[in-house]
Parts: sequence; structure tokens; C-alpha cells
Amino acid sequence: MTLDAPVAEFLAFKPDAGASGTPVADRRRAILDASDEIFRRFGEPAPDVASVTDHVVDQPGGAIRVRVYRPHAAAPLPVHVFIHGGGFWLGSVDELVVDATCRERSTGADCVVVAVDYRLAPEHPFPTPVEDCYRALLWAHEHAASLGGDPSVLTIGGVSAGANLAAAVTLAVRDRGGPPLALQLLEVPALDLTLSSMVASGVGDDHGISVADMAVTVDLYLPAPADPTSPYASPLLATDLRGLPPAHILTAEFDPLRHEGERYAERLRDAGVPVVCRRQPGAVHGSLALTGRWEPARQWRAHLLDALRQAHHRAPGA
Repeated sequence: MTLDAPVAEFLAFKPDAGASGTPVADRRRAILDASDEIFRRFGEPAPDVASVTDHVVDQPGGAIRVRVYRPHAAAPLPVHVFIHGGGFWLGSVDELVVDATCRERSTGADCVVVAVDYRLAPEHPFPTPVEDCYRALLWAHEHAASLGGDPSVLTIGGVSAGANLAAAVTLAVRDRGGPPLALQLLEVPALDLTLSSMVASGVGDDHGISVADMAVTVDLYLPAPADPTSPYASPLLATDLRGLPPAHILTAEFDPLRHEGERYAERLRDAGVPVVCRRQPGAVHGSLALTGRWEPARQWRAHLLDALRQAHHRAPGA
């Protein structure tokens, strides 16, 4: 198997998560610096938007921050809640790639984007990040009109661990009677934290994410006695997937998480949920960051923007 040159270069540059004995704060700082350098090397410059504003969402146990992007388009607009990746213990809305992703979605799909800066493990382990993202979704719905958004046209999406959280939030919305969602947009999702799906994927550990990486993530996110089979931790393992919003799932050919994303699509279909699942040939975990150097990453972006636009048009309030 030969990877395209930009993908191989990306994998050669991509840093690991650091030694387990290194303080988490130091590891976060190093990975953030590396993430921003990856974007500068491989990413396409972010488009202009009409405004970017930060807001505080109060909730039990501590406030969280959300960052709101508004495009140059007339209100009211659809509202998309975006959840960044990072293995539940890394990442923030301040990353260059997250900022670019939100700007691209805001301008490309003519929507208000609400990016969630949820609290991170291990300081805030499961289920805190799920509850933070759920509360941010409620906040986006409650404040949509003041943000130039339409509360009746609401979608959610995330990348990697962020896709796990997005899927968990859709379950919570169904279980708790939350606001209707027009779409769950899941990119390279991690949906089985028992790691059995990842081990069974048949994809090797040399493609940007390994079973050992995910074991570190699970240890930080799900300290005992948390149960990795809980549906809000591992949405793939939820007993009942009926009544969930339509899903659009994007997986990468050479990503060991591919198997669980595609299995989730099958289970959603079996539960009567409309699903589109698309596997990107030649891609690895993180390939969506390569929009400045790799045409398939731009195709990936165009595909998901089209999925958002279609969901917005199909929504009952559209």
C-alpha cells in the first residue's frame, strides 16, 4: 500500500501524544503547537466570516465557552453545533484547524456555527464532556434567534472524539426530549471505547492512530468505575438506536476507527434511521486537515458541506 505524498508527509510529521509520565498540561501544550504547525503546512487558509464571538454557557459544575461564527448571509440561518476532536483530553476551539473548519462550515453551508470548548479529561472525565456538549446544544437552541439563527433548523457534528460526543448527544436528545436535530454529521468517529471494533478493523497501527493511543485516551476519559459499554461512552453499543436523527458518516480507508463508523451506519439503518456513509479512499485519521495540499481532502470538505446544506433544506423549519 502506497499513500499519496501529502498523506505520507503528514504522517511523518504528525507527533505522538508524548510519554505517559509527562504532565498532561505539558502534553497538551506540545500537541497544540504541533496541530497549529500541521495546519500551517497542510491546511488551506480559513475563509472570512461576518463575525466570531465567544460566549459563556453556565451549567452545574462550571461554565464552558462556546465560539459562534456567523457568515455573510441574511438571518435567520440554520445552526450547526461543532465538537472538536482530541481524544477527549486534547484540543480546543483555539486550534487553527478547528477555527478553519468552523469558518468553512459557516460560509460553505450558510449557517451559524457554535463550536463547543467542552471541559477535558482527565480533570473532567466521562460523562462531563457529554453533558457539556449537551448543554451547549441547548444553549444554541435557546439563543439561536439572538445569534441570527433559526432554532427549528439545528444540526450537530464532530470529528473523532468529537464525533463520539456528537453521537452521544443525539442519544441524550432522544432520551431527554431535547430539541429536534436535522442531522448528525460524524467524521472518523470513535464509537466503541471497549476498543474491540478498533482491534478487529484489520487496519495497522502505523496510520496516525493506534490501539495504544486509544487505550491512553480511554484510561484518561473513563477512569474506573466508568463503563466503556455505556451508550453515552460507546454509542455503537447502545441497545436501541431508533428515533435518532439522520446521520452522515465519513470514514477513512486507512483508519482503524473506520470499522466502528461503518458498523454504526449499519446499525442505524437497521433501526430505520436515514444514513449516508462514505469511505474516503487513501485517507488516514486526520486527513481532513490536508485541504491545502491534497485534493481528496477538499473533496471530503465539499461532500460534508453538501450534506449540511441538504439537511438544512430538508429540516421542517427550513
